[in-house]
Amino acid sequence: MSLSISLVLLLVVVAVIILRNGAMKLSHALVCVLLGFLLASTRVAPTIHDGINATAGLVSSLQP
Repeated sequence: MSLSISLVLLLVVVAVIILRNGAMKLSHALVCVLLGFLLASTRVAPTIHDGINATAGLVSSLQP
């Protein structure tokens, strides 16, 4: 479990650096995908899922 958390933190730092530089390459995209899979296996996954669903529901209820 501690290895998983350390790897998630490392990938979060790498993803933030990549996004700040604005240069997205294939290797960068793979790091982001790996980060997503690792986050999905942590305890924050249901919270992230609920937040995304709530945001999607809010956006879909807006009238143009």
